[in-house]
Amino acid sequence: MHFFNPAEPIFRSKQSELDYQDQVGLIKMQWRLGERTIFSRFYTRIDQIFVLWGVITGAIFGVAQFCPISWTIQAWLWSTLTGLGILGMVILAWFWASVERLRWVICTWAGLMTLGLVCTNLGILGGWWSILLYLCPLWLGLSALGYLLTAIGMHSRAFLVACGLHLFSIPLLPYTGRWQLLVTGLVMAGSLLFLSEVQWDMRPPVEFAELTPAQRQHNQHQHQLRQLA
Repeated sequence: MHFFNPAEPIFRSKQSELDYQDQVGLIKMQWRLGERTIFSRFYTRIDQIFVLWGVITGAIFGVAQFCPISWTIQAWLWSTLTGLGILGMVILAWFWASVERLRWVICTWAGLMTLGLVCTNLGILGGWWSILLYLCPLWLGLSALGYLLTAIGMHSRAFLVACGLHLFSIPLLPYTGRWQLLVTGLVMAGSLLFLSEVQWDMRPPVEFAELTPAQRQHNQHQHQLRQLA
């Protein structure tokens, strides 16, 4: 038996046959111009988390690269924003993670982001200035570890690819000169926003006792539809 499902594409267009846990909190967006649809997307709560962190990381590293704001002020601002991001992630993902029995993945990401925040603030607010020289490798490394553990938990090659991208970016940072913050932000935010727009591979759904019989039957039906597709 394969750990990863070789028959399933690593990335593909989003599937419309969603399990119950994916339909909870689903956001649908459609922009029309007369009779013509010019934009149509839907975002599960996991997609929403990717967008949330993509915006947060893009803002943090973009401002740090281009805006002459005091590092101390940035530390307080980004600590608040990261804390809200962690809280939002837990709230959005908890039901889905409970059904998929992946709460430990969410807790791991929360722990990694907290660790990164503590190290960053030690460098800025605690006077450990040497840490600031390694902020970009630090955050890329923590993200790579998070993606690796997510890949293991979900049996997903897509998150393994994300892990590899972040790890591969670390030795390239010295060649980017003074644009290290921008490059780090592009890698982190770009990966997150890309993942929010595609369907990634994952192990088959699991049975969860707290779902009602009708909800479990719905999931089984959706799984059969995906198999046919």
